[in-house]
Amino acid sequence: MPLSAQILQDLRDREAKILAGGGPDKIRARHEQGRLTARERLAALFQDGTFQEIGRHIRSNRQAGVANHVDQPADGVVVGTGYVNGRAVAAFSQDFTVAAGTLGKMHASKIVKAMQTAAHSGMPVVAFNDSGGARIQEAVDALSGYGQVFYQNVLLSGVVPQIAVVCGPCAGGAAYSPALMDFIIMTKSNADLFITGPEVIKAVTGKTVTMDEVGGAAMHASVSGNVHFLADDDRHAVQLVQRLLGFLPANNAEEPPHRLKPDIDESPDEGMTDLIPEDNSSPLDTHTVIARLVDDGDFLEVHAGFAENIIIGFARIEGMVVGIIANQPAVRAGALDIDASDKGARFIRFCDCFNIPLVTLVDVPGFLPGIEQERGGIIRHGAKLLFAYAAATVPKITVILRKAYGGSYLAMCSQEMGADFVYAWPSAEIAVMGAEGAVNVLYRKELKDAPDRRAKAAELAAAYRAEFSTPYLSAGAGYITDVIDPAATRWIVGLSLRKLQSKRDVRPPKKHGNMPL
Repeated sequence: MPLSAQILQDLRDREAKILAGGGPDKIRARHEQGRLTARERLAALFQDGTFQEIGRHIRSNRQAGVANHVDQPADGVVVGTGYVNGRAVAAFSQDFTVAAGTLGKMHASKIVKAMQTAAHSGMPVVAFNDSGGARIQEAVDALSGYGQVFYQNVLLSGVVPQIAVVCGPCAGGAAYSPALMDFIIMTKSNADLFITGPEVIKAVTGKTVTMDEVGGAAMHASVSGNVHFLADDDRHAVQLVQRLLGFLPANNAEEPPHRLKPDIDESPDEGMTDLIPEDNSSPLDTHTVIARLVDDGDFLEVHAGFAENIIIGFARIEGMVVGIIANQPAVRAGALDIDASDKGARFIRFCDCFNIPLVTLVDVPGFLPGIEQERGGIIRHGAKLLFAYAAATVPKITVILRKAYGGSYLAMCSQEMGADFVYAWPSAEIAVMGAEGAVNVLYRKELKDAPDRRAKAAELAAAYRAEFSTPYLSAGAGYITDVIDPAATRWIVGLSLRKLQSKRDVRPPKKHGNMPL
């Protein structure tokens, strides 16, 4: 006998109730705030008709058999898989219109199921975080749920890319799931990310602070460094997710989505030469170099507002997806400090996890001096950068634009740290220290006795550069692959990347190294 109309109608009614989430009034309130619902976020992310929901009918076990319980459609989280630009992605989106998107045992089980599906199928994970936190009435079950989610975050780390979108409250223990993922995108308004909020801080310390100071998007993007991208609103956040995914492989067993061209364009770019100031001590905005180096000037900068003395991000060079790490002399003279070291090291580790070649652009005077840096652990943090580069087995190409002094020369992926090719512009200076500092150390007596100390210092500095820091000295000793015309940088790097596609780097067997965290 055919299935009865009543049974089918019951199915449709149940589905309609689930799709309605917390109801029209709550949905309307979100729209009035300029926010999308959990399902609308997923609809914006995925191609039409490709989303398949997981656990649509799941609800909290603690609702069963309880009189007058409040119905919680989909248990406050929408979970499933779909396609983004033709590639499969797993995602979950917490629904603030249902029990404030709070996490309980079944809510967490749905998230875990999505992450396990991603692991088994080798697909990225996208998480929309918008939750009031742990479901208090579920007590330790809620805490257990968070633990299960965190455990899956760690299992997936280095296996598939994980992207968190904080588009609502994400407080207390809930903040650690985004922190365990690879990238965090946060909307500029309507979103908070913190462990202890203003009320708790005031109660414990007596200090009055605002939410923006402890959990705001701008603070996290520029001060704490927790947030990698700022989004204007939910739709912009989704666009950032889609653009980011466009540079990443689906998993660690795949190559990035290269767009290889049949031939390398070897025409010179004289505009690159025009970027170099005559005086090596004058600031150079490395963004201008990157714009000419990468395909169509298309560079997705990561952590743009944090530790701006180093630049990181994704691009393509002659069709090859690359991760770019570059000193930025326009900020703090491009010196490496604690935050820049952390920022660079984490990005290098991500690229190495997912087979993304590294291109390093060097213009660095050294590590930033100061008591705050020393007491803050610059030795330990700077060592992270050294460790990350040395441990990375992906293709590594370094271009020394101008300054490369002392330990920072090594920290920016010199040949000794595993660079496959190291190129230098003729303007490069490679030495233990800058000429001015070296003159003060080596020629104190000559300077003291000179009638014109400044003129004598300039003369000695020029002589020091010619004898000790010219790139030809390093090239002659075999530390530099070649000294190149800046106009040829793009095609030389592009050709080198193409040749390194088959690189295999076998390391000593071990469980893992012990990075200086």
